[in-house]
Amino acid sequence: MSNKKLFSEFPPVTTAQWEEQIAVDLKGADYEKKLVWRTNEGFPVRPYYNGDNLVGLEYLNVLPGEFPYVRGNRKEANDWQACQDITIKDVQKTNEKAIDAIRRGADAIGFSACGKGMELDIDVPALLKDICTGCTPVHFDAGVNSAVILEAVLKDAEGKKCGSKGVRGSTLYDPLGRLAVCGCFYGEKEFPVDTVTKLFELAKGLNEYRVIGVDAAYFQNSGATLVQELAYALAMGGEYLSLISAAGFSVAEVAKRLHFRFGIGTNYFMEIAKFRAARLLWANIVKAFDPDCGEAAYMYIHGETAEWNMTLYDPYVNMLRTTTEAMSGAIAGVDSLWVRPFDAAYRTPDAFSERIACNQQIILKEEAYMSKIADPSAGSYYIENLTASIADHAWKLFLEIEDRGGYVAAMKEGFIQNQVRESADKRRAAVASRKEVLLGTNQYANTGEFMKDQIRPYRCAVSCLEEKIAEPVETFRLGEAFEELRLKTEHSGRRPKAFMLTIGNLAMRKARAGFACNFFSVAGFEVVDNNGFETVEEGVAAAVQAQADIIVLCSSDDEYLALAPQAVVATKGKGILVLAGYPKAIVEELKAAGIENFIFAGQNVLEALTKYQEMLGI
Repeated sequence: MSNKKLFSEFPPVTTAQWEEQIAVDLKGADYEKKLVWRTNEGFPVRPYYNGDNLVGLEYLNVLPGEFPYVRGNRKEANDWQACQDITIKDVQKTNEKAIDAIRRGADAIGFSACGKGMELDIDVPALLKDICTGCTPVHFDAGVNSAVILEAVLKDAEGKKCGSKGVRGSTLYDPLGRLAVCGCFYGEKEFPVDTVTKLFELAKGLNEYRVIGVDAAYFQNSGATLVQELAYALAMGGEYLSLISAAGFSVAEVAKRLHFRFGIGTNYFMEIAKFRAARLLWANIVKAFDPDCGEAAYMYIHGETAEWNMTLYDPYVNMLRTTTEAMSGAIAGVDSLWVRPFDAAYRTPDAFSERIACNQQIILKEEAYMSKIADPSAGSYYIENLTASIADHAWKLFLEIEDRGGYVAAMKEGFIQNQVRESADKRRAAVASRKEVLLGTNQYANTGEFMKDQIRPYRCAVSCLEEKIAEPVETFRLGEAFEELRLKTEHSGRRPKAFMLTIGNLAMRKARAGFACNFFSVAGFEVVDNNGFETVEEGVAAAVQAQADIIVLCSSDDEYLALAPQAVVATKGKGILVLAGYPKAIVEELKAAGIENFIFAGQNVLEALTKYQEMLGI
């Protein structure tokens, strides 16, 4: 067998050689502005990485399944649990649905009430009929009734072959998460030590059962950055270690009972790195409490595809989003994963959408073989550096929260809420100006799609009637404002028509007409493109014949000075005149000629379209 190095005929390229060639190609342009981009988290990402960038990363020498678990908790393969989440309405139908999901390939089942964090009070034996909780992990988002549910689960298991000692799964009691959702600890002003203690006592002897949830996904769905989501998760986890160990349990006992839940967004490589950084940091936090913690230091991670980027319009695009998100979670080595059905933004997911969601994971396992190899991203210069950057920034934020007295103190102070709100506002602004694209919603809308009759609201509001000790954090979807805009057009019973008056330079008129069609279709307007007109008057006559409400002048900057005054005169009383583009050099002259409306790249599209709706009486 030859030990010949692969690709030895290609000489290695040093960093100096890369930089020298880049300088030549840039021809004097600013390196940082042209090739280095900054993430939402605030750190730079370079145009390339190589072996030099791995120097100093100590964890690279460990194997999967070894401390600090950055390379995953499993020593061999990567067989995560494909989880199916089911909202309980009718117990019998829910049971049938769960059994069907297991038959179709689900490895675990998650049960929740009608509204995240709501309390459960159900017939557990009927819910778990023909389900062996020793074979299939079952996770309950049980809220304040977690201890009651766990007692019922153990009693149910005693009468089955699996027995109560082999029960797998979790009851996700998360008072710190409830503080973010409702501003209190399940109605209590102080941390509910008694309930936590009871859960730990009930779980004694259960090696694969977790009783405390750490729901960081809620923060991502509220607009937090990945670094913030991770830092808040670490702060919550650290606070649980302190509060519960003070009640008489060892740190190792507490760590083994924690179940972390993270959202997975569409920033593919960043999400992979986030999970690797999460395990790295959590292992070191636990070790700081207990140097002999062993496997108790690994972080049990449940990933769920994000809710904030799901869209009402063009909903099948949600399948693409959730597929890349699921891939990020799988490659990163999450312990369990739930793929959100593509229609979850506007109705109760049906059998088809839930089956697709389950099959997405099955394909990743059985056809892409992502479950066959541990830590498939290991050694990637890019991912390893992202991991280090996220870990560094999340750790600094975690320490800042600790300096403020910990997670609860930071929540009461409003520090966390303000950070999330600031991040969410930036995301909203980026979507409004289309710097961040939601395909089919704020860009490239399907003009033949109508959704007002498809909406079937099904989520119950979380009950938060208790006295608050902190301001709650609110979740949202990025596309909501654009969806409301388009639904407003649908509900008006009208469909305004935007007509492209294309004239002059062929390349510019086509480009600007394409931009304008995309612009107005986002609000649900009908758009009419054209090959071109010889004169402005000819174009306006065609627009009038087409019964257009908006006439968009599409040409080049050089020709606008001559064409714009003609268009102002020709369109008077015949529709709203809009100019495609914003030529700064002549914009004042265009305004003086009577042009009042411009559409252009970088504009706040949401505000502009709202203005046009108002002008049209919608």
